[in-house]
Amino acid sequence: MPSSGAADAAVDSSAEPSAMDEEKLELGTTGTAHAKVEPLVEVPPQRLPPGAPQQRAQPATAISARDKAPKESPLVTRAEDAESGPIEMGAAPADATIPAPRPEPHPNPMPAAFGRRRKGRRPEQLLGRPVRQRYRAQLAWEVIYTRLVVSADFFAGALAAALAYLLRFNRVLVDLGLGAASATRFYLLVSLIFPFAWVGSIALNRAYEDRFLGNGSEEFRRVVNSAARLIALVAIASYATKAEVARAYLLIVFPAATILTVTGRAMARVLLLRMRRAGRCRHRVLVVGSGEAAAALVRLAHRDPGVGWNVVGICLDRAPGRHSHNRLERADFELFDLPIVGTSERLEEAIRITDATTVAISPQMDGERLRRALWTLEGSNVDVLVSSTVTDVTGPRIHLRPVAGLPLLHIEEPELRGARRLMKAALDRGVATFALTLLAPALLTLALAVRLTSRGPAIFKQTRVGRDGRPFTMFKFRSMYTDAEARLASLADRNERAEGLLFKMRDDPRVTAVGKFLRKWSLDELPQLINVLIGTMSLVGPRPPLPREVAQYEGHVHRRLMVKPGLTGLWQVSGRSDLEWEEAVRLDLRYVENWSLAMDLSILWRTVFAVLKREGAY
Repeated sequence: MPSSGAADAAVDSSAEPSAMDEEKLELGTTGTAHAKVEPLVEVPPQRLPPGAPQQRAQPATAISARDKAPKESPLVTRAEDAESGPIEMGAAPADATIPAPRPEPHPNPMPAAFGRRRKGRRPEQLLGRPVRQRYRAQLAWEVIYTRLVVSADFFAGALAAALAYLLRFNRVLVDLGLGAASATRFYLLVSLIFPFAWVGSIALNRAYEDRFLGNGSEEFRRVVNSAARLIALVAIASYATKAEVARAYLLIVFPAATILTVTGRAMARVLLLRMRRAGRCRHRVLVVGSGEAAAALVRLAHRDPGVGWNVVGICLDRAPGRHSHNRLERADFELFDLPIVGTSERLEEAIRITDATTVAISPQMDGERLRRALWTLEGSNVDVLVSSTVTDVTGPRIHLRPVAGLPLLHIEEPELRGARRLMKAALDRGVATFALTLLAPALLTLALAVRLTSRGPAIFKQTRVGRDGRPFTMFKFRSMYTDAEARLASLADRNERAEGLLFKMRDDPRVTAVGKFLRKWSLDELPQLINVLIGTMSLVGPRPPLPREVAQYEGHVHRRLMVKPGLTGLWQVSGRSDLEWEEAVRLDLRYVENWSLAMDLSILWRTVFAVLKREGAY
């Protein structure tokens, strides 16, 4: 039985081979290190005295020349890459290379830096793997526009506070000494603080978010709501503290601030629309979908530059098959020469390629693909818009109703009767009465100009079709010669709107010299205020049609007759006579489906600029 010292000597002899057993490395011409295969050295088991703790026996190890090679030596290649060819089982050529030893993977790998992770570093960085920086959408013009709107709101609040202070206390400067009234000094301080409180109230009502700025009526509604909440807060605070407030000051400052803010935002929107029509200040939109659904989104951007969409590419919702209609050579929809940049499975790469800031998804994408797309875009600052198959229905008629975790669109019926209709009628008659009173001298002057420059009456009367198909007599300043209807048949082949039911001609020889001036500035329509006053027309509504046009209406076009015709409307502010028939019908039906007092006020405001631009006025 060997002693403990003998066992130790055996172990030492296995750990350090003698000079006779060492092999020398030979470096070939190809730069590969060659070494001979050494036999395995069996390590005798170590016997411990009784009572000593048992240890696991060490497995047999191989001592090779690689273990003794210096650190700067090249790595050993695989045997089959050596010049001598592959090594067969049981045969070990003298010049064969030895496979590089590969450590066994740990069942639960753990990074070396685990437990002392530095702040701000990701696990991929700790493991030494390259990290790809996440995509972040950036629009410099949005930041500039938001600052412009905030500045305009602050200026509106300051101007309203100054106006209220001057009108209420009737003084420009206040003596801040001992002789000044404490109430006057207090309201001077309130006037200095009010602009900050006004901007803060609008910000708390989320009226500075990018999704509301420059689009729709929601922006103005939030401004009005912020004013109402601030008034309620002041009322509650004064009641709780039993403070005496100057009601005249409040009655001036809040309406003035609201009106000035809405006016300032409307002017900023006009500037934004002008920039967008010039090709600037637009969102770079990537359309995700296929077929006609994707083409519809692209046509929307091309049809209305005011929406601010610049479509930079199309990303298919799935990979097209060999006979798919989504392939370019089989596409039956209009792509407007836009590139297809991939599929929804690689949406992030498509966004990087196109540098998109908005993703518009067609309704054909299934829920699972849409969910994965939303996960991919988290934290990228990219706006995600999901299209709906319901078209031209907007505003308060649409609500989200979650059912078993599925968001469904609840669409209400158009509200064509009730309190809102009474409010619209009151607004129509009030504005018509005020306008006729104010414009009476101008109307008389225009009537004399028409009467003295051509034969015939100054006022032209014509039968039109109103609400529910009832005919009425419409009044206009006469802009044509009296034989205009008789000469219409001879000019039929010169109609510039032959695709529809209307007759439009830019240089119509039937129009008088004064009539051209009246049509250029839309002054020939001012007598229709009489129709608004007597209730046969409204300030805003669809274009009043002729009986012969109504006789050719298709089924759905009759919905135009569900409301009163208007002195102006969406057709008036969207191009007027330059519009095609189908587009004019679509705009009228859109108004019928979504009309509201806020929409009427918006259209009246836009009418002023449409008249000044004189687009489509002939």
